[in-house]
Amino acid sequence: MTVCEDPVCLNLTWSELQQTLAAMAVQYYMITCTDDLILNPSEVIVEYGGEVIVNCTNPEDNHDGIYWTNGTTDVEKEEYMAFVTLTWKKYKKERKNNIVTPLSNFVLIENPDGIDMFPIKHEEATVEGMQYQLQCDISEVAPVQNLTVRWYKDNEIIMRDSFTNTTKLPVSESSILTVNISRKDNGAEFRCEAQLDFGPFGPKLPTFLATHRVAVRYIPEVHFVEEDSNVTLDCEAKGHPLPHFQWTHDGVNMTEYTDKLIIARVNTNTNYTCIAANNLGKITKTIHVNVMRYPTTTPAAARNMPEESPLEDCPLTLTPAELVVRFGDPASANCTTSATNALGMGWETAFGGTGFEKPPIVTWAVEELTYWHFEAYCYVTLQAQCNVSLAVTLYKTPNTVSVSEFRPGPMEEGKEHQLKCDIISVAPVQNLTVKWYRGNESVMTERFNDTTVTPVNVSSTLRVTPKRDYNGIHFSCSAELHLGPNGPEPVPTVTSEPYIADVRYKPLIHDCPTQYTGVEHNFSLNMLPCKVDGNPPPDVNWLSQGKRINVSQSLTRGQSGHYIMEAVNTLGKSNTFVAITIEYKPSFACEDSYKVKENDDSAGCEPKGKPLPTVTWYKDGEIISQQPWTKRDSGKYVLQAKNKHGTANHTLSLNVLANESKEVTLGQNVTVDCSAEGNPGPVIQWNYTHAVNVRETTGGRQATIVITGATSTNAGVYICVATNEVGSVSRYIPMTTKSDGVKA
Repeated sequence: MTVCEDPVCLNLTWSELQQTLAAMAVQYYMITCTDDLILNPSEVIVEYGGEVIVNCTNPEDNHDGIYWTNGTTDVEKEEYMAFVTLTWKKYKKERKNNIVTPLSNFVLIENPDGIDMFPIKHEEATVEGMQYQLQCDISEVAPVQNLTVRWYKDNEIIMRDSFTNTTKLPVSESSILTVNISRKDNGAEFRCEAQLDFGPFGPKLPTFLATHRVAVRYIPEVHFVEEDSNVTLDCEAKGHPLPHFQWTHDGVNMTEYTDKLIIARVNTNTNYTCIAANNLGKITKTIHVNVMRYPTTTPAAARNMPEESPLEDCPLTLTPAELVVRFGDPASANCTTSATNALGMGWETAFGGTGFEKPPIVTWAVEELTYWHFEAYCYVTLQAQCNVSLAVTLYKTPNTVSVSEFRPGPMEEGKEHQLKCDIISVAPVQNLTVKWYRGNESVMTERFNDTTVTPVNVSSTLRVTPKRDYNGIHFSCSAELHLGPNGPEPVPTVTSEPYIADVRYKPLIHDCPTQYTGVEHNFSLNMLPCKVDGNPPPDVNWLSQGKRINVSQSLTRGQSGHYIMEAVNTLGKSNTFVAITIEYKPSFACEDSYKVKENDDSAGCEPKGKPLPTVTWYKDGEIISQQPWTKRDSGKYVLQAKNKHGTANHTLSLNVLANESKEVTLGQNVTVDCSAEGNPGPVIQWNYTHAVNVRETTGGRQATIVITGATSTNAGVYICVATNEVGSVSRYIPMTTKSDGVKA
């Protein structure tokens, strides 16, 4: 048995090997066949460059050989064997009457070339409350639809990702994790694991992983400590390997190297910073220690943390009672007591505290308010101590507000499209209102329930089912901070740059008439008022009887008919029908002279034109009415044809021929002559019903009919026709017979 361990042995590329194995089949000669071939195993999953062994078994022996083929290359046939093993040999043999069992469940796998993980959002400033994104890149893996990516935070799985790409070739894919970072995540290890998974009965393949440890920056903690009391500060840092610790006091290194710092008899406001580090990185934590001082005359019970008392029982008034401040701006408030027996009063805050001062008024003020978790209350010491809290709302307008697409690309009419409004670094989010606009029209408003007071990133989604009218319209979103009656006016608002909608839609033909009348030589199809709308801009064609028409070419009278206007783009087509009538001015195509019979009412000269022209006859400058002609109507006439497009004149000579008739008695001999003049000399011919007693003679320019012994069969119309190369004229002679004075 020979096994091919590398596609080079068949001079195949990776892609060609995929196609070859997918098309591989077992074929054999059959006289009769009732059972299928059996493949063992029926499904093959093999790593690229690995070994493939498949047996093909025939349960019957009614064949003269069994072999493998990939459709173009056969291996040597095994005769009189019940099975054959897949080998890779270039061997050809004529085949006929073949039955094929394909090895269709062949999966060629390639484990990832590599895996890499890195932050893609806020990678340089990971601040508590911010949205954090990690990207995991998996390189050159196949088949990707069997790839599973698992995300962990420390050892807790937080997300799974899979892929729908059905290609069999190695590709590179990415998985993105989005999390909201808090101080609890400081030092956490995020891990991305990638593995090809073929189910419980498939092969167990190795796992590939990448890790990233995150350092989170967050607002310092504040400890309120009574003067001369002891306090313990906790660094609360974890890591693997275990971190070592270093404390600093107002920037000066201390000799403390544990996670807990004990401070005895605190008597000054100060800052302590803990640095926790291992060989993978370091994090810091800053704690403010704020000392609360009370006068020596204050009762011992009052020197404890102030007891809360109902606002209505505490004789303090705050001005203002509520403070709305932009982050980084100055802030101040006055506290006034109405009590006359107050021992003292003051403000307790993380910043700008006043200590114990004389009543009746004390002021709190800071130049820049930059502490998000800010609390401030004014206390007064009577026989007991009471306090009132200052309601402080610290706000920050967004750094940016922008509109983007969830899926890049143009909108398509009638298909839902999603737009995203990203609001970066705004606080407090519960006071945020996001408004969406289409043009100047408000189309959606969204508010948020998040009670986070620190700046966060939030998004709002607008679902749009676009119409063609939306093409070119501006979509925008605005972020408004509604901070109540004490908030700034106007309402702080940041508006995005407009997103210009590119809506794709199939063609629409409008303003096109169903019927249209044009004038010959002065009308072409591009003069029609038809308008076409479509995106992408459609191709427009005019068709007549299935053939394209040049829209700039003038139409003639023979081109009246139905035309089809067709507009086509990548999304579809539209068409409409127009019945076009081409009108033209009058014209004559008549001869210069006519001969008509007496009592006839037509001269045989009719004009052409559309609309049908009216014809006026003139003789000697006077208008005459057409009527049955008489002999005296012979002469020269001017015909004038007129319609709305013009006038045409024609001059003709009219010769009115008197009608002749001949009456003969039965048995009588009759002679009828016909002569004619012309240049060239005309040929004269009689047309009549021939009989035995009728003969015709010709002499010069005259033809004569002689009837001997007239009978009733000789009655009828005798027509004399004189013809030359210029034309012909006719003379009609009706003939009747009578007997003894009675017509026959």
